[in-house]
Amino acid sequence: MSKHATISPNDAADRLAIRELIEAYAHSADRRDAKGQMALFTADTHFVVYMNSKDPTPSQELHSREALAPVFADLNQYAATMHFLGQTTILTLANDRATGETYCMPHHVTIAGEKRRLMIAALRYMDTFVKIDGAWLFAERLLYVDWIEERLL
Repeated sequence: MSKHATISPNDAADRLAIRELIEAYAHSADRRDAKGQMALFTADTHFVVYMNSKDPTPSQELHSREALAPVFADLNQYAATMHFLGQTTILTLANDRATGETYCMPHHVTIAGEKRRLMIAALRYMDTFVKIDGAWLFAERLLYVDWIEERLL
């Protein structure tokens, strides 16, 4: 059994709020609420995608909340999605800044005529969070794709 440190009520509230931020991202993605998704990021956010987690060169790098719009709109190509969240580990938490890692397995369904395909990805998000006016936001989100599986449904 692991040993748990005692945390303050404020730290507990911040950890819960950060987890709710992460869940709001997945919920907004699955509802195709790009504006809602974008609102979860700081204006000067840094969003980086590594389609191959072992390659240190990013596949995509964005530097503002507005730059996220086409990335989130890209989800509209799928008939359905489900972002299944795994564990979130808060790595650091001090005052109005935090870092963490979240595992996610997004499921994306495409339909072409009578063919239905499913793409499942194994993702890890390395996040930097900032608390602004009492609300936690993503200041930086690094998305690492560990593997992708595609199959017919």
